[in-house]
Amino acid sequence: MKPYIELIFGIFNSSTNLKMGTRNNPFFFKLGDAHGASLIFLCINIMFLTLTSSSQLSLAAKVRHFKWTVEYVYWSPDCVEHPVMGINGKFPGPTIHAKTGDTIVVDLTNKLSTEGLVIHWHGIRQLGTPWADGTASISQCAINPGETFQYRFKVDKAGTYFYHGHYGMQRSAGLDWWHKSVHEQEVGLNSIPFRWINEPQSLLINGKGQYNCSLAAHYNISSSISQCKLKGGEQCAPQILHVRPNKVYRLRIASTTALASLNLAIGNHKMVVVEADGNYVQPFEVDDIDIYSGETSHSLTKYLPLMGTPQPPKNYERRILLLNTQNKIDGFTKWSINNVSLTLPSTPYLGSIRYGLKRAFDAKPPPEKFSSDYDVTKPPVNPNSTYGSGVYMIRLNTIVDVILQNANALSGNVSEIHPWHLHGHDFWVLGYGEGKFSDGDEKKFNLKNPPLRNTAVIFPYGWTALRFVADNPGAWAFHCHIEPHLHMGMGVVLALGVEHVNNIPNEALACGLTGKKFSKQKQKHK
Repeated sequence: MKPYIELIFGIFNSSTNLKMGTRNNPFFFKLGDAHGASLIFLCINIMFLTLTSSSQLSLAAKVRHFKWTVEYVYWSPDCVEHPVMGINGKFPGPTIHAKTGDTIVVDLTNKLSTEGLVIHWHGIRQLGTPWADGTASISQCAINPGETFQYRFKVDKAGTYFYHGHYGMQRSAGLDWWHKSVHEQEVGLNSIPFRWINEPQSLLINGKGQYNCSLAAHYNISSSISQCKLKGGEQCAPQILHVRPNKVYRLRIASTTALASLNLAIGNHKMVVVEADGNYVQPFEVDDIDIYSGETSHSLTKYLPLMGTPQPPKNYERRILLLNTQNKIDGFTKWSINNVSLTLPSTPYLGSIRYGLKRAFDAKPPPEKFSSDYDVTKPPVNPNSTYGSGVYMIRLNTIVDVILQNANALSGNVSEIHPWHLHGHDFWVLGYGEGKFSDGDEKKFNLKNPPLRNTAVIFPYGWTALRFVADNPGAWAFHCHIEPHLHMGMGVVLALGVEHVNNIPNEALACGLTGKKFSKQKQKHK
């Protein structure tokens, strides 16, 4: 029998310096094309895959049908039992095997009893199916308890993807792991005085973690953390990946955290990065990888696209500057973009715009820039902000630059990391910088070989420049992927070419003003 070795993984929570060592054997699914395979997963932090070439798979596209029921079940992800959001009675959710060109059909039944539900397919661009994006109040109505909604979409390219809840704070109910329920977290964020959710009690790798003990404690004799004592059959027991010496293994890495920024390393081994956010990159070797919420593999300064990756247009047609600030509204702590804290309407934008419904959201669009004399290094002089539900209306096929600008929070000398995720599109990351962005910073832009991503980070007191072609009709969220920040208003909505969107299922819009519209039409035909 050939020898096997076990790899030790170190995952570091950047904000707490917490190290959680584990040996892990993830489960996965493949989504392949001629160049390789892809993954979609839920509540999974790290995945491994031995690639299967397309020559070993049927080249004919298939329709892959799944029936899922979502309900709360008791589970012990970190050895402490709590209710968790499970799919078909399991946690984490099931994996999906697919190839480029396949159609995924998921009949999703909500059995949560007291709350709505949607699922966002993170990284899937939803070309021609914007209603399947799974963003409550933007692309669809929340699925009510007892109802079933069908997601149907085509997989347009190979890559590493995952899926998660996008309603309320449900994404916090099974990723980085809190012992406090998401409902209690929500109440704290919307309270006076403000109550922060604090750091998670555990970090899960493929839905498994260990609370108040460490699998690697014996490697650090000075540590006060005790060694975990597991027999191997527990729900929180790590799976072990057996690997043969001198063999090459492909890891699929995604940060499905709701808060934590992480760093991944494999003891005494190097890694070669080959893909990011579903886009192949020129391979490069690293000792460890920074992973921010919503990203699928990450090493900011070294990503170069693979030869053949589309280059960005040389010039933009529209530029939007978005300033992140922490503010107060009626005494509540909020996050704002250009001094507007996002609130979502009861009618999904996709429906209200498509059918020309008035008063569904704020008619006044949000600001496209912020004051040139704003000092990003200090707390806001006037901390007061306002709520808003306006939309950035973008002409179809416009070349758009977005400058994400970070700033000081309400407290002095505090500026936070914000990973921003764009739905429905990939973008080129043209550059990063410190301080406040100015027109002169354009000289720093990389227009030759910038990485193509769907999630990018703004660092403290810095800016990040993005460029994308607005060529996918729909209403799309663009937001900070830190769950409590989005819940507190850090996001915007983009709408483009909605008049070209056809065949929207009525079930996707059966709430708010669109629901009333369909009801009246139905009564007329009786």
